[in-house]
Amino acid sequence: MKIIVIDNGSQWTHRIYRTLRDLDCDSIIMPNTSGLNEVRDADALVLSGGSMRVGKDSLEGGNNDLFLKEFTGPILGVCAGMQLIGKHYGSKVKPSIKPEFGKIDLLVDNFDDLFQGVPEKSIAWASHNDEVSELPKDFILLAHSKDVKIHAFKHSKKPVYGTLFHPEVQHTEFGEKIYANFIQTIKR
Repeated sequence: MKIIVIDNGSQWTHRIYRTLRDLDCDSIIMPNTSGLNEVRDADALVLSGGSMRVGKDSLEGGNNDLFLKEFTGPILGVCAGMQLIGKHYGSKVKPSIKPEFGKIDLLVDNFDDLFQGVPEKSIAWASHNDEVSELPKDFILLAHSKDVKIHAFKHSKKPVYGTLFHPEVQHTEFGEKIYANFIQTIKR
């Protein structure tokens, strides 16, 4: 199984790659300026986080919007990757009222797909200034925190998922499980 990690400049992009590799996936990292033809043969994409300020209309998104429009396989967006998904599907991405940096209590609202086998409350690692402020049309809330009402979501009809927290960071208690669950969505 081939999963391409789209590098949006996150300090943890390589950790996403390593987590996927440790889960026996053929994974490679490609810049967000890669062309659609370069990612078409992937089984799935992971859109990494990055320092871009999606809530301030950053222009650093590369071809993420094109991937979201044209790539038909499963997509997981992490942090800024999730924000790019939200923006692509018509939601507002705004500066967070209370940005989160460090460990948070993640509260699961829906145990479908990504959160199967994850407890209702666990520790996750967050590092963001912006957030998706409302669910995009056709999206389902999966998780939240005390300060952020949308920490994870999924599209109701397409295999598109997003997490504002970072499952790849070791401080996220069930991060590897979340990536393993994402891999299971690819196998369906």
